[in-house]
Amino acid sequence: MPRLLAAALTVALAAALAVGAALGIVALLDARPDQPNTPLVTYEQADQGS
Repeated sequence: MPRLLAAALTVALAAALAVGAALGIVALLDARPDQPNTPLVTYEQADQGS
């Protein structure tokens, strides 16, 4: 019985650690400033006479 209790506590601790790590990573990603959406290559628009 003590081994089963130790295994259950280990699983619960591992799950809590995984959830905490995931929430921490999401918080770090949200803390970064947004990057400007500027294209690296631009093309000139040719006048299209009709």
